[in-house]
Amino acid sequence: MVIANPIYDVVFKRMMENERVAKFFIGTLLEETIEAVEVKPQEYTYEGEFDFNNPKHVEQYEARVRERHSIWVYRLDFIATIKTESGELKKVLIEIQKAKNQIDLMRFRNYLAEQYKKEDVVNNKKVALPITTIYILGFILPEIETACLKVERNYLDLTNKTILKTKSDFVEKLTHDSFIVQVERITSNYKTKLDKLLSIFEQSNFVDDKKIIKEFTHLVDLEEVKIATDILHYSGTNPTEKRKIENEQEAIRTINALFEDEIWFFEQAKKKFEEDKKQFEKTVSENEKALSEKEKALSEKDVSLALLQKEIEELKNKLDKK
Repeated sequence: MVIANPIYDVVFKRMMENERVAKFFIGTLLEETIEAVEVKPQEYTYEGEFDFNNPKHVEQYEARVRERHSIWVYRLDFIATIKTESGELKKVLIEIQKAKNQIDLMRFRNYLAEQYKKEDVVNNKKVALPITTIYILGFILPEIETACLKVERNYLDLTNKTILKTKSDFVEKLTHDSFIVQVERITSNYKTKLDKLLSIFEQSNFVDDKKIIKEFTHLVDLEEVKIATDILHYSGTNPTEKRKIENEQEAIRTINALFEDEIWFFEQAKKKFEEDKKQFEKTVSENEKALSEKEKALSEKDVSLALLQKEIEELKNKLDKK
């Protein structure tokens, strides 16, 4: 069957709206049984100014007046409140990032900080829930070769170098585990429950150049995977849903192009700054050298004057004696 690529926000949102799929997705990664889940997409808009011009030479950059235009950026993040089999409540933050941009790294950090500051409401009571983060990356981390990574904490007793088995509510609410999925590293393995979850995000067997629709070639033997692929099949074949994906993809391309343009201008400004800095340092060095030579000349004159003064004094003494 053909399915939509779930790395797009609009597709992932539709898939996670199904409670059973959401439990399967989060529970498989966390390796916990999820008794209850509530997924809330968080909508964000940002208005900024971007330069639509893309000059190729420094002379153009120096000569022209840059034209500025406003653009709205829309994106989704996902917050899931879950209840595990043990009765523990957690807040799971799920973020999808398709390209590696420094600006998005800072957005992740700021968003995480906001979630730590934000109080949660459970049974009409304000509480601070422990946080777990899941990052779905559309780019490769060169140092990490696995498709799915868990960064977890241990309670290490430093006095005797042993790992504690107990947990503290205070510690749990101030630190968090993290899961990272690199979709470009997902292979065709289809054995474990985790393999079957990751297969949905596998970036291969695309039937279009835009990498929006792909063919799912695995034999489905899990009900949760069947539900997920049915949802993705609908998103990939329904004209209205497919158009939403294309709109999101076009927005991503536009933003990336604008971001590259901004980087170009930054690099040119940085280059000019470095050139001006070198010229300034050269001028200062030349001035310091000239000043040093003048000081040396003055010092030599002072020595000559002192010697001359000494000779005058000696002649004066000789004259006085005569």
